[in-house]
Order: sequence, then C-alpha cells, then structure tokens
Amino acid sequence: MGRKTLVLSDAIQQRTGDHFSVHNARMVFAGNTVLHNVSLNFRRGEVHAIIGENGAGKSTLMKILGGYLIATQSQLTLAGSGVQFSSPKEAEKAGIVLVHQEILLAPHLTVAQNIFLGRELRRGVLVDDAKMNAETTVALAELGCMASPTERVENLSIANRQLVQIASALSGKHHFVIFDEPTATLTPVESEALFNVITRLKQQGCGVIYISHKLDEVKRISDRVSILRDGKLIGTHSTADLTPMQMANQMVGREMGELYPEKPERPDSAPALQVEDFSVPGFVRHASFSVAKSEILGFAGLIGAGRTELFEGILGLRMGKGRVLKNGEVVEFKSPRQAMDAGIAYVTEDRKGKGLLLASPLTHNLTLATAESFTAGLLMDTGREAKALDTAFEEFDIRAKSRKMNAGQLSGGNQQKLLLAKMMLLNPDVVVVDEPTRGVDIGAKKQIYEFISSLAKAGKAVVVISSEMPELIGLCHRIIVMRNGAIAGEVTGNNITENQIVMLATGTLKDAA
Repeated sequence: MGRKTLVLSDAIQQRTGDHFSVHNARMVFAGNTVLHNVSLNFRRGEVHAIIGENGAGKSTLMKILGGYLIATQSQLTLAGSGVQFSSPKEAEKAGIVLVHQEILLAPHLTVAQNIFLGRELRRGVLVDDAKMNAETTVALAELGCMASPTERVENLSIANRQLVQIASALSGKHHFVIFDEPTATLTPVESEALFNVITRLKQQGCGVIYISHKLDEVKRISDRVSILRDGKLIGTHSTADLTPMQMANQMVGREMGELYPEKPERPDSAPALQVEDFSVPGFVRHASFSVAKSEILGFAGLIGAGRTELFEGILGLRMGKGRVLKNGEVVEFKSPRQAMDAGIAYVTEDRKGKGLLLASPLTHNLTLATAESFTAGLLMDTGREAKALDTAFEEFDIRAKSRKMNAGQLSGGNQQKLLLAKMMLLNPDVVVVDEPTRGVDIGAKKQIYEFISSLAKAGKAVVVISSEMPELIGLCHRIIVMRNGAIAGEVTGNNITENQIVMLATGTLKDAA
C-alpha cells in the first residue's frame, strides 16, 4: 500500500526537540509597528491557541514563524538551536508548516494535482495520476471532504477548497503545524473531522499552533492560549483557567457583555420574498421558502448542501428555475444588477474574491454598486464619494489608518463592514448575508450582529446563511436546514437547537418544525 497523503501515523519520524520559540518578535510596516517584542514558546504534543482582534498581529506573527515574512527583529529557536527562515520552503524543511487562512491553491489544477504540487508521485518518468488520486481520496476522507480528486479546484466551494488546502499542508513531515482560521468556512461537522485530525497530530507528538476567532473551539481543543492586542502579548494562560468570555474580554480590553442582541419582534405579515419550487441544476432541487419583513431567516447545512448556490440562482448569479415573488409580485432576475434594482442586496461569502476589489481604494469599493448616484456629468463626484465614505466609517465603525488605503489593506472585520456599507447604499428592503462573520474577530462580530438585528427592526427582510450554528441560533427567528441540495426541514421556537439542526443536516431527523 502507498503511504497516505495525510501523514498522521508517521507524522513524527524523529524527535528533534520539544520546543519552538520566538523571542522579541518585532515587525514594522511603513513606519507602523504591528508587533511589539512578542515572545512565545510552543511545545510538541500540545495545542497552543493564539487569539486577538483583527489587526492584533496574529497572522503577521504566524507568517514570521512559517517563513513568509522576515521580521524587523526576532530570534527563532527550534530544538534548542537558533534558526532563521527566509522562505516557506526553509521552514517546511525544518518541519514547520503554515495552513493559511487565504486560499493559496492553483484553481486550474485538479484537487490531487494541488495536493501533490511540486512533489508529484511518479511511475518511472511519468506522473502517477492514479496513485495520487487514490491517496488524495484517503486524505480528504480523513477531513470529511467528499470532493473528487479529479475535480478542478476552481469548481469547488470555498469550504472544500479550505479542506484541500489543509490536506495539502499536512501531506509532508511536520513537527509544528500552524492553523490560521482553519474552520472559518467549515460547518460543525467538517470542523469536527478537523479536530479529530488535530487530536491525532497532538497524540503523535506534533505541536499545533491554532489561530481562531471561535473562542468555543479554542476552549475545546487547546491546552494553552496566548492573547495578542494591538501587536502586544497580553498574556499566556492554561486554557482550562479561562472561559470564552474571559478570553474575549482580554482580547478587546473591556467587558464584552452579551454577544447577540435581543431578537426583534417577529411580525405576522405577508412574505417580502417568496420562493417556490426553485432548482439550480447540479446544486439545488425544488426549494420553497419565504421570509417576511422584520424577520431574520437562517439557512444552515453542511458543505455542498446548496445554500449559497440557491441564492446565487435566485439572484441571477447562476442559472436557476422556479417561481420568485417579491412583495407578492412575480419577478425573475437574469443578473445581480436586476436583483439590486429590485431592492435585494446580496452580501457574498467570498468578500475577497467577489465582494471587494482588494487593489482599489475604499471609496471606489464603497460606491461601486451605486456608481450612477455619484456621477457629475461623465465624471465621478469625488467629493460626494468622500462624504459617503465618512458616513460609512461612522455608521459601520470601519477602522483604517488612512481613508486612502486600498480595501486589501483592511483587516477581515473591516473588509466585511465595508462590504455591508457598500450594499446598504442600495437601500434594499431584502438583505441576504452569506457567512456574515467569516474570519471576523469577536468585537467586530458583535457589531455585525447588532447591525443585522437593526435591519430587521427597520422592517427589512433578512436572510442569514451561516456555517456557525450558534450564530444562526442567536440571531434568527427561524432556521431552514438544507441537505444534499434540498430543504431537509425547518426549526422554530424551542426547536432551534444545535442538536435539531445537526440531525436535519445529516438526515437523522425528518422535520423539527
């Protein structure tokens, strides 16, 4: 038998020392210090979590450890000896591998080709595609991913791309694995499979460095937790000594209080958006649902359930067929522009790929969907654009060092706020928000939740698609659960529990409504 792609049983062939340390890490970008002399010690056989708000310096520190950045000042020690990584390959040779939050795969290649990229298996002088496909299938199965090894990555969902990237990172020998927001796009079931992998890595003597904004999972899987704030180390604790709320308070430097706002009163009114017998070829079959004004309707389901594809079909982003009514009148959208003109805003889950132009200024991103409202003759009215940006900064608490920054220079939470501000310029009466807090820290999450609640209080119909069940439970009046491209059921009232949602999503419960 060939060696499994996902090296678990032989992940640690030789012990080269129990510690990987960084001392006095300092990083300066364009005169701004983003890391202030941070010192940490990581141990083999444990999970060490790093938490902090967006912009706290977590990813910068991890990129230094993984060889992607060279610090302005730092000293790295592995197995008692000083090391310096000038590239990711040097770090990987030393057994340090970083699983990025961003998807860094070749979209035109297949899943198997991505996993074996640069170290292809061969049979003589030829690439052994059959063996690579077989080993890829095993590797993905361990992560709960059913993607085909021969599928092109560009055709996969974001969640499956993330699982492929994790499988690729774990395919070599490693002594320390750094996970940067690995479950940001995953549902609880897929996350559970990853946690099992992490547990096995730990048991085999691998050190795991784990970054996440999901403090419940940090509490569950980590042994120690270090908190960063504004580029400074606030402290390192045994995870057993802190509750998730205590972690959050140390992250933001203040008492957080309740995370979810009180749900708006759900009215007894006619549907603002009604969908009947809607299908998206290859993704969704015969879906029917409705959402009323002042209601927050949730959509749950596992990877591949068809949640995002359903709304992309409804709103003209992909081919779909069925009956759609808005405020009682039949509508049909051939393009997203038509949906926006009809008062329906869609906040995509892929803010970096589809929602924002990362290399463009903040003003251009903000006004892109409503550009005609900011024209003076044939030219853009830059004065009005600047005023609109000032208003967005105030209303959405967007934080940036300069109004002249490009969107890609913002933290994840501030990118999401900018995307929300952009879509709200449409003044929609139906708002669909897909993965509203993916990759967002707890402080920004609380603000986004309050904003979603305020939309419903203002009389708008709101749909929230999310892989985070606590998010759906905390925000929504009703939750529709999808499975294998169809609506599996609906939960309301006292039935809105994680157990009921999981049973519907996995097919062990017919309907909890």
